[in-house]
Amino acid sequence: MAHVPQIKIPATYMRGGTSKGVFFNLTDLPETAQVAGEARDNLLLRVIGSPDPYGKQTDGMGGATSSTSKTVILAKSTQADHDVDYLFGQVAIDRAFVDWSGNCGNLTAAVGSFAISQDLVDASRIPENGIAVVRIWQANINKTIIANVPITNGEVQETGDFELDGVTFPAAEVAVEFMKPSADGESMFPTGNLVDDLEVPGVGTFKATMITAGIPTIFINAEDINYSGTELQDDINNDDKALAMFETIRAYGAIKMGLITDIKEAESRQHTPKVAFVSGPKAYTTSSNKNIAANDIDLHVRALSMGKLHHAMMGTAAVAIGAAAAVPGTLVNLAAGGGERCAVIFGHPSGTLRVGAEASIENGEWAVSKAIMSRSARVLMEGWVRIPGDSF
Repeated sequence: MAHVPQIKIPATYMRGGTSKGVFFNLTDLPETAQVAGEARDNLLLRVIGSPDPYGKQTDGMGGATSSTSKTVILAKSTQADHDVDYLFGQVAIDRAFVDWSGNCGNLTAAVGSFAISQDLVDASRIPENGIAVVRIWQANINKTIIANVPITNGEVQETGDFELDGVTFPAAEVAVEFMKPSADGESMFPTGNLVDDLEVPGVGTFKATMITAGIPTIFINAEDINYSGTELQDDINNDDKALAMFETIRAYGAIKMGLITDIKEAESRQHTPKVAFVSGPKAYTTSSNKNIAANDIDLHVRALSMGKLHHAMMGTAAVAIGAAAAVPGTLVNLAAGGGERCAVIFGHPSGTLRVGAEASIENGEWAVSKAIMSRSARVLMEGWVRIPGDSF
């Protein structure tokens, strides 16, 4: 039996924040994969190594976690006053599915440097030394993001002393600004309330703040689901009953937020919304055995991604945290002590993170003009990925 040989596709493997992904220049993809559709999805699935019933992604570039099963496609921007169009695909591990419904805030930190290396940013916008301001059009959610990329001697500077909890080694700091992160023409709080009673059949009724800034997120109080708020991954991810509970909460929250109309639709929309639980500040020990004092943070947040507790915090969920914290009366704001806040430091399983947001009332509703946080990014490997020529 004849077999089709492998093909190779130019690609770069990058870390952005606490995530890793395979980055592509749109024009380097095979022609059939340069447009949205089955061919593109199948190509990305094969690159990452999904679906894998063993859950390991051994035959691909994925790392068997939601943070490492990611793909990015960049192109010269078609939008005025933007440099690059950024499309993010979250690849399922055990199913043949690529979720295009949201952004990855962590990998956003790597978009600017990859765009510069691919000559997608006009040379006139890149200083010999200083900061290159890369204007990103996030094509999944139609939003503008600004990445402030450090430049030394005309090249992207990746090394530095900026430390990010959840990442082992220091690197150069990349400040990322998420402009108007809530959905255009829609309320940042889709139910119209800062706090709702979320009824979840078979589980219970919970107070919940549901917000669309950064990424649609459902926040609930840790104590309402019998948690302290200081849990680490193994406390949640080794408990199938807990994971099923969170998925049920997520699904019914998605209906209440208007993201889906039928509970079964949640199965094909794993990337959004996120579900997270919050609590007030208290001392804890991180997954790397680092001791964090209660007065080092404003609150705790734990968030689930693709059905598992995240090892740190998704970048887009951090935007949601910052936005919700800036609005007095949300569960996030109350967990942080209430009142007016322009920034919070929150604890997560790997450590702490600071996120800022500018919130105000516009036309009778809360809106966030900008959310800011710092990340780092680094090229891990560049060259080509290889996949069987008949896999897409």
